Amino acid sequence: MMKIKLVVTALTLASCGISNAQFWKYSDPVKLGGTVNTDAEESIPVFSKDSSILYFVRTFDADNKGGLNDQDIWYSVKNDRGGYDKCARLKSLNNKFNNAVLGVNSKGTAMYVLNAYDGKKDVVKGIAVSNGSGTSWGAPEKMAVDGLDIEGDFYGFHVSEDEKVMLISYAGSGSLGEEDLYYSINEGGNWSKPKHMGNAINSAGFEISPFLSQTKDTLFFSSNGFGGQGDADIFYSVKQNAWDQWSTPKNLGSTINSPKFDAYFMHSGSQAYWSSNRDGDKSDIYLIDIMTPPPIVIECNGTDVTTYNGEDGKIDLTVVSGAEPYSYKWSNGLSIEDPSGLKTGEYSVEVTDVVGQVATSKIFIGQPAKPIEEVIASDYENLSFKHNFGYNKNKLSVSRGRLKKFVKSVEAQLKDGRDQVTISITSSASQVPTKSFGTNEKLAEVRAENMKYDLIAYFKKKYADKVNIVVASSSVQGPAYLNDSNAKDKYEPFQFVSLITE
Repeated sequence: MMKIKLVVTALTLASCGISNAQFWKYSDPVKLGGTVNTDAEESIPVFSKDSSILYFVRTFDADNKGGLNDQDIWYSVKNDRGGYDKCARLKSLNNKFNNAVLGVNSKGTAMYVLNAYDGKKDVVKGIAVSNGSGTSWGAPEKMAVDGLDIEGDFYGFHVSEDEKVMLISYAGSGSLGEEDLYYSINEGGNWSKPKHMGNAINSAGFEISPFLSQTKDTLFFSSNGFGGQGDADIFYSVKQNAWDQWSTPKNLGSTINSPKFDAYFMHSGSQAYWSSNRDGDKSDIYLIDIMTPPPIVIECNGTDVTTYNGEDGKIDLTVVSGAEPYSYKWSNGLSIEDPSGLKTGEYSVEVTDVVGQVATSKIFIGQPAKPIEEVIASDYENLSFKHNFGYNKNKLSVSRGRLKKFVKSVEAQLKDGRDQVTISITSSASQVPTKSFGTNEKLAEVRAENMKYDLIAYFKKKYADKVNIVVASSSVQGPAYLNDSNAKDKYEPFQFVSLITE
């Protein structure tokens, strides 16, 4: 096994962290330029919060504090071209023992390092923390983890960006083979006893170099126990509710993994870095550029129901851009792209692409107006009335026009001996937005209630006990609004009030 298996990287993420266990597209891997990679061995890339400083581990370099066989923490400051060329040892954290940086917290004020500061090599194996920033760091202090007892030579740590979860790789109680992954939780400043992370991600081989995505839902790690390209491959797994429940690990593939040792994967900004000895006996640091996917954009087109109270409406959803594959979540519980067999009403959808981008949309499926049915079971002809309103109009007068003729016809039947009559009111508003009434649903209700009030007022003096006024329905109907409020012929048929007697 390679010597760099001794320690495991911790977390430092930039704003566009990988989530949901997926890259979209990425470039071919290249060896990090400048003077970071040398004839010595370079591993465990870790970045400052703003990615302006690259920290890494260099082994087998005669300039290390303890000489050729020592392991020291080095750093490189990003140059004007966005690269890392000039390198130097991080003197305040190096001694004659094996030193390794494990990560930097989200504020950039705490650096996690391998505990090599007790004065005796390998007496107490564990993790330490140093306070500071940039290239200036104070004396490390050992971090106590309840019940942690490391016996083997190979072990490592990872601390989440928010410092609430610690992942540990070592051969501990319950290990299935060599090193397994364990977790410890920060409980009020105290780290809990490590617990096994489950059989899904631990094998009879070794699991090392864990790295959590910024959202803490995806775990990257290296293993030789799940097959792959060679000695050790980098895998990812998705968290299934609990820290000991994970999906089946998936290999990152032959572009990132080689027939040799690949480990210490981490992500900073739009690039991912890891260590590999694919081109020699000693490891170097490699990188890929992660291609930013286009923003997710969707369009919805609806087909209205063909009959009143029918169920043959449908929606044609198109994802204009984004990163495939997509998942769909409709307000009626469906998870398909193009719902059909729909009733009238408003439907909303949430579409999520493979990198976690989300787009939402709403669409209304309309229907024809309720038919005015002829009532035969009466000695008197049932009467009907319908009026189409202009924009935001909502009130009529019983003393004018066709409404006056309607109420006079009802009154004539009552005078002629009709015992009872029910006048049913149906009202509608179109999809053209209304500022006066807040919502189109409210406008439709106001149209119905105004009509009800006027009819009650008209008949109450002589026929209050014979005339029953009811609102049958009020709804919003018609095609989706396309910022064409002047299209009177398009929207006015859905702005109405209708009456029918029975």
